[in-house]
Amino acid sequence: MARHATVADLSPLIRSRTALLDTGWTERGIASAVARKTLSVVRRGWYMAADEHAALWPEGRHLAHVIAVARDATGAGVVSHASAGVLWDLPLYRHSPAHVHMTLASPGRISSGRDVMRHLAPLPREDVVIRHGIRCTTLERTVFDEIRTLGAEASVACADAGERLIGLRGRVWDEDAVAWWRRAMNARLLGVSGARGVRQARWVAAFANGRAQLPGESVSRLQLVRLGFGMPRLQVRVEGPGRKRYFVDFGLDDVRTFGEFDGKGKYLDEAMRRGLTLEQVLLEEKQREDWIRGTTHWRFARWGDEHIRTPEKLGAHLASFSIRPPR
Repeated sequence: MARHATVADLSPLIRSRTALLDTGWTERGIASAVARKTLSVVRRGWYMAADEHAALWPEGRHLAHVIAVARDATGAGVVSHASAGVLWDLPLYRHSPAHVHMTLASPGRISSGRDVMRHLAPLPREDVVIRHGIRCTTLERTVFDEIRTLGAEASVACADAGERLIGLRGRVWDEDAVAWWRRAMNARLLGVSGARGVRQARWVAAFANGRAQLPGESVSRLQLVRLGFGMPRLQVRVEGPGRKRYFVDFGLDDVRTFGEFDGKGKYLDEAMRRGLTLEQVLLEEKQREDWIRGTTHWRFARWGDEHIRTPEKLGAHLASFSIRPPR
């Protein structure tokens, strides 16, 4: 199963051609390993074991590319857009960048290679930080750039994740921090009237909700609203037996239905199963769902990643359970 990776995880795995040659590799050996697909080319002159590279989520593969570019980079360029996003642990959601994005405040050279996308834009000092040893845009500037330039689904997933990084303090939701974040984003968006993508960005910023825990939940909410359902409540609490508290991903008040996005990791990832077997997890889920149905008398629907690719797919899935938007 694909895994999440950090800069600390990847840094020792990404090796330059020079480092390989210094440890006994030959030019012919490198070329042969690439041809046999036991060595992956992260970018020209930088390599990673193919099995390690293949095991990464798309975010991890792009992060490896960012690290390699950062090691080669010269000049005043700053990692930005989706490339800064992976440094901030923001999701890509079906977006696989072919280039590493870098922003400059004025024309100049930043890095050689066709795999670098250069952006010329104002870059005040307060928009630049060093994260994991790499110069990149701040979280606020990164989200601002991404929601102007990515598609709607990826933009919503990014905006939700950015707000979640600000608002979640352990297990406590910090409303004051979220209010500050929203004011800052709105002020930034108001200051760029007429800029590329600003109309979408303003809509996404208003729609964002950091209580969404996964990109699939963010996109589910978008598709539900596109279908005509009212704005769902997120992480709805339902009192369970004894002192248990259950939380359901979505509350669709207008059709008296609870909804859950089921990512496969919940069942297949051993860490997410908390040491339980797959059978135990499924039994727990069934008991939880039965309790919620029985005590609330609301319907309960589940869907997965394959259902949220388009509003139509999700709508057809819900309609098969007689769940339709109110007329």
